[in-house]
Amino acid sequence: MSDLLNEVKNFFDAGGFIMPPLILATALMWYCLGYRSWVLRRSGKFTARQLMQRNLAGWDKKPADIVEEAAQLGVQLKKRGVSDLRRYLDREFYQYEKEIVRFGAIINTVVAIAPLMGLLGTVAGMIETFDSLAEMALFTQSGGIAGGISQALFTTQMGLVVAVPGLLIKSVQDRKQRRIQSELAQIKDLLCISAH
Repeated sequence: MSDLLNEVKNFFDAGGFIMPPLILATALMWYCLGYRSWVLRRSGKFTARQLMQRNLAGWDKKPADIVEEAAQLGVQLKKRGVSDLRRYLDREFYQYEKEIVRFGAIINTVVAIAPLMGLLGTVAGMIETFDSLAEMALFTQSGGIAGGISQALFTTQMGLVVAVPGLLIKSVQDRKQRRIQSELAQIKDLLCISAH
């Protein structure tokens, strides 16, 4: 256990003062990515049109994803015979539209600031390096030139390690988000067309 704690301490020491906020930002980003992956999951078994047909025919299956849930809710509203169905659908589907974009801004922010935090660590490491050169202290308590360069490179690497996977996964999630938004709009259109 003490070996593990020493490794963690060395990891944090290698990056300097920038490591705790960078690790915190990383944890926040991965939580948000995980949440969005769960919300944006799509069984893909049925298209929006097929879901509408099945629900209108009395299909009573528990929804497997957000689109199936929206289709089921939309059909329930239509069967109730509410007047101005589009307005009701817009209001009821707002919760789904809000849910599928949730945490997107946080992920974008972390992806944008992680390399900047790494750059800040790089600057801090280079300052330490130049301070060591100025004092001609090749072996200071904080590692001197070697320690400063190591810190500079390590924080840059960590910033990129956080940003690159976050950016790639977020782009996949954004594509899923657009597809789900399109399917929700299609469900509303199908319900309103068939209501006339």
